[in-house]
This record gives sequence, C-alpha cells and structure tokens, in this order.
Amino acid sequence: MKTLYFDCISGISGDMVIGALIDAGADPNILEEELKKLQIEEEYQLKWKKVIKNGITSTKFDVLLTETHDYNHQHDHEHSHEHDHDHAHSHEHDHNHDHSHEHDHNHAHSHEHDHNHDHSHEHDHNHAHSHEHDHDHAHSHEHDHNHAHSHHDHRSYQDIVKLIEAAGFSDQVKETALKIFKKIGVAEGRIHGLPLDRVHFHEVGAVDSIIDIVGAAILLHQLDISIIKSSSIPVGTGRIHIDHGIYPVPAPATLEILREASIEQSNIRAELTTPTGAAIVSVLAEEFCTIPSMKVKSIGYGAGTKSFPNHPNVLRVIIGE
Repeated sequence: MKTLYFDCISGISGDMVIGALIDAGADPNILEEELKKLQIEEEYQLKWKKVIKNGITSTKFDVLLTETHDYNHQHDHEHSHEHDHDHAHSHEHDHNHDHSHEHDHNHAHSHEHDHNHDHSHEHDHNHAHSHEHDHDHAHSHEHDHNHAHSHHDHRSYQDIVKLIEAAGFSDQVKETALKIFKKIGVAEGRIHGLPLDRVHFHEVGAVDSIIDIVGAAILLHQLDISIIKSSSIPVGTGRIHIDHGIYPVPAPATLEILREASIEQSNIRAELTTPTGAAIVSVLAEEFCTIPSMKVKSIGYGAGTKSFPNHPNVLRVIIGE
C-alpha cells in the first residue's frame, strides 16, 4: 500500500500540490488529457516547468486563463511582473509579462526576478494573463440579481458539481473532487451566511480551483495512493487585500476549512496556505503527524509563486511503502 505524506514546510496551495505530484513522478500529460473531460479547455492553458526555489529544484504549475476568459481583473490583485530566468540544463527565459495575480491581493507592483535554472532555451513572449493561484480566489458572494451564465462572471457550487459529475471520471476521482469542493463550499457558505446551493465562486478562482482539485484527484489516482498523511499546516500571518477588504491571515475561509486539522504557527508575513490547498489536505489527510515510517520511493517539490529570503517556498511530497 502506497502512502503519500504532505510535508508542508511552506504551507500548501492547489498549484503547489499539482506541482509536487508531477515532480514526484505523476504524468502531466495524463492530467491534461483527463481534464479535457470537463469540457472547459477553451478557458485555460496548463503550464509546468522546473524552477529553483532557494536552491531546491521544484516544479511550478500554473493555470493560464485564456484571453477570452479574462474577467477584467475582478479582484484587487498584485500585478507581479515575474521574470523567471530559469537556467539549468539549458535556459528557458520565460518573459511572459504575465499579469500574475498573486495572493497578497494588493496593488504593489512586485518585480520578482527569480534567477532560477531550468531546462530549455525557449523565449515565451506571450502576454497571457496568468491568474496565479497561490491565492485560490474561492471567495463566495451573494448575488440577488440574475447573471446570464454566458457572462461567466461566476460559477455556482452547483455548476461545479454538475461539471464534475458529467465528466465521466472514475468513481474514485469524482468522489475525491466532489468531497474537496464540498469542503470549500460549506466553509464559504458558513462565512457568508449562505446555504450551499447559493454559494458562488468568482470565475477567476473557480477555474483555478476546478483544475487544482480535479487535477489532484486525477494524479493521486494515477499514482495509486492508498494512505495520505500530512505535517501540521503553516498558515502564515499578517493581512491580505481581497475584494471584501483587508482580511487577516489565514483568510476566514482557509481557517474554517482547517477546522479539526493541525495548523502551525509561522512568523512569515504572507498567506502560505490558500483555501484550495487547505481543502485538499484537510479532506485527504487521515492524520497530521511527523513523517511516518516507510520505505521512501519518490519525492516531489511543488513551487509556490512567491519567493522568501530565508526558506524555500515549496511543498514537499514523500511517497513510500
């Protein structure tokens, strides 16, 4: 029986989970093919690459929303012009001038220069709007007026359930994804005082969350994982700017989702754990503990968007028997 351990040395987010699973040997091409069953592939592009975070080679996974589905920056996002000069076996200069919507959600123009080293000398000068989902934007809202769904302003919790149920995934993938989404929906409903069937997600966050949650279910099934355990979850500290105003870290939804889980004090002034990451680990982990006794078979590192001076912003997964 295969055991997977989430070693949350710098918190957890949906994209870090996918990156770590790919890094540990899951097949991103299978992920891409399976996700087509959702029939929303015109709304996004997937991207993954090797980056170096404070000396650790890791996999960065991103969901890029396509131009036609860029919803006029519905949140107060930080426009971080990241220049990932990735070098390692050959140089990928990713000058994507992506409008990368990082999770501090403020208007600071953070010019991050990650001089990371990677594998291919390609110049990707695209202007994709990368809604980087270290903050998974699952902020639900009450809307008394009707939104024509063609405007794609929001997706309701019910819309997402129907999407997953209609996709034709294996029962295991479907049930895992639905369980994780329900965890977020219930938490958001509780925070905003709404029944589950009236919870809505901003479209930007919904696409990210759908990909991350369904993607995690697909890859865990592919890796044939039987048991999942996790370390305590560092959540970070400080404040974040979201569309409801200035909120504490962890965000209320994240904290609600982590009820009964084991959280850990951290002095890092950033949102280390997002609602989607929190939901994935809180639903899947049967125990929060130190690294269990096992024969280690594979290790993966999933990179977060931010870089910190004194520690690598990565999620580590350890798979063993």
